[in-house]
Amino acid sequence: MPRYFLELAYKGTRYSGFQIQENAVTVQWEMEKAMGILYRQPFSLTGSSRTDAGVHAAKNYFHFDTALDIDPQSIYHLNAILPPDIVVKIIQKVKEDAHCRFNAIAREYEYYIYQQKDPFKADRAWFYPYALDLNSLQETASLLLEYRDFTSFSKRNTQVNNFNCTLEYSYWEKNEDFLVYRVKANRFLRGMIRGLVGTMVKTARGKITADQFRAVIASKDCTKADFTSPAHGLFLINVIYPESVFSCSK
Repeated sequence: MPRYFLELAYKGTRYSGFQIQENAVTVQWEMEKAMGILYRQPFSLTGSSRTDAGVHAAKNYFHFDTALDIDPQSIYHLNAILPPDIVVKIIQKVKEDAHCRFNAIAREYEYYIYQQKDPFKADRAWFYPYALDLNSLQETASLLLEYRDFTSFSKRNTQVNNFNCTLEYSYWEKNEDFLVYRVKANRFLRGMIRGLVGTMVKTARGKITADQFRAVIASKDCTKADFTSPAHGLFLINVIYPESVFSCSK
């Protein structure tokens, strides 16, 4: 049966995460409901990743199988049904064995902090009105590239085989309105970026040193990290696949 990748973006404020959960409104729940209304039959979507409640995405994916004819007008009609905080961007036919989670080779995230009170940023970034040393943020972000085991930055009760991640880049940027942490890796652990950001902020406040930050990593103990950075500052920016995923079999 033909398989399709569905690319979407969403503001996560109202949702209890990306993937379906019992007794909770999620992005997947809204998406499956909209597709059921449009095509008058149930759909079961598979998500590329599990973003937490309140996390946003500029680009994320589902895949689904259907024998129905999915024409370009489907995007228009789905967006007319979906709530305004979810938008479908692309529906693309892919290889029948393509998997939007397991075929992903990298993901990119950004975390936003703002320091001047602004009601228009309140649900899209972390309001942190205290002095932060950008050099300390850069130092700790850079040293993360030396490590592979990020056990200390994974929340408990995570069902994974290992805690190894390969970071491609990790750095902070400052613009007029935000401090932005940008990171790309082959995979991320549950709560990992929020743990990294919260702990890096402690170095930028002078509460721990860079050596103590290294000790947190070496401890492989999530109780040593700081996960208090709120979800609404985090954006999934991109999920990256090999080009072959989008090459349909003849």
